[in-house]
Amino acid sequence: MSSVTYADSPKGLSKEQLFAALANAAAGWGSVKKVLLIPPDYTRFHSGAGMITNFYYHFFKDRAQVDILPALGTHAPMPDAELNEMFGDIPLDRFLSHNWREDVVKLGEVPTAFVRDVSEGLIDQLIAVELNRRLLDPSYDLILSIGQVVPHEVVGMANRNKNLFVGCGGSDMINSSHMLGAFYGMERIMGKDHTPVRKVFDYAEEHFFKTAPLIYMLTVTTATENDIHIHGLFIGRERELFERAVALSQEKNLTFVDVPFQRVIVNLDEKEFKSTWLGNKAIYRTRMAIADGGELIVLAPGVERFGEDPAIDQLIRKYGYVGRENILKLIEENDDLRGNLSAAAHLIHGSSDGRFTITYCTQKLSKEEVEGVGFQYMPYEEALQRFWLGRCVEGFNTYSLGSGYYYISNPALGLWADRRKF
Repeated sequence: MSSVTYADSPKGLSKEQLFAALANAAAGWGSVKKVLLIPPDYTRFHSGAGMITNFYYHFFKDRAQVDILPALGTHAPMPDAELNEMFGDIPLDRFLSHNWREDVVKLGEVPTAFVRDVSEGLIDQLIAVELNRRLLDPSYDLILSIGQVVPHEVVGMANRNKNLFVGCGGSDMINSSHMLGAFYGMERIMGKDHTPVRKVFDYAEEHFFKTAPLIYMLTVTTATENDIHIHGLFIGRERELFERAVALSQEKNLTFVDVPFQRVIVNLDEKEFKSTWLGNKAIYRTRMAIADGGELIVLAPGVERFGEDPAIDQLIRKYGYVGRENILKLIEENDDLRGNLSAAAHLIHGSSDGRFTITYCTQKLSKEEVEGVGFQYMPYEEALQRFWLGRCVEGFNTYSLGSGYYYISNPALGLWADRRKF
């Protein structure tokens, strides 16, 4: 049974409305004995998935075994403090951890001809379809994939089967899908459905996971600091529900500008963003709104490393954010980069290709480390003082005699773009 619940209030669904919608949906699922919940990790804290996961744990726990597998993808496992903050009072022994290198089973392949067709000839190779082995356990009679539909730099709009084939997927799919998106072009993808990467995920689901007892629970959210507003809840397997969620996210999460910004300052919450692998959302989500010759300043008090994975961290330190054409050349010349295409794609995404400057303002990475990967550096405290950031508001700010900047408190919640580039 599928359902759609929209918020009447600008502040989103109340908890009572949300929980009623979740309970009504579950009434149509019949009796279950073993449930697997697949929420995002802490980097999607504002998805509302923590509340939904907590609700369903308590809904099922007295009648079924409930396991929870956060969709980590290549991200670092969640420490206990993050699990507690995001998911509440769920016992820690109910959580499983996904290892994208070791925990997966190959289901099949997306054919070369299909990949070549959807990529318009840019990629000419098959893509292996891998999933965490737990999703294939026949003892689960219900799998709930929970998460937020929001603009995304690799697939266009996050969630649905991305939660499975990347969040719970293996190295080949992760590497290949990221490189497919990078080759095709981030600015052709972000904020849109039916992208080449999405078509690959749809193919994989249709051919290799169609009969699974799977239900998607998709949210569209905005947030004021940590106050999450769920504007829509879409429950079901039908693709049409995802398309409706995409349309609502395009309404709620896209900000169009008529005149490109000369200076943008983006804040990265120190609890959520600990690496440039995650923090470069500040670049991805604003690049279409920044003028040529402009400036992006990234406030990154919690960023302490480059990659979430130690091996990828070393690759980022080795090659740096040196631009698309340089990275494509380096892929051809270096086996280590060619063997980690998701890292190569990330390096492409994290450069402005010389179009605007990128300054990271850190406390835990040194000037030498930041400049060593190709960014400019400014001490975090200096940035706070220089731009009067204690007094800023979301959006445009003027801080001295005509000088101004556009401030974004959380880049993970949206996409900012010049209308002419979207």
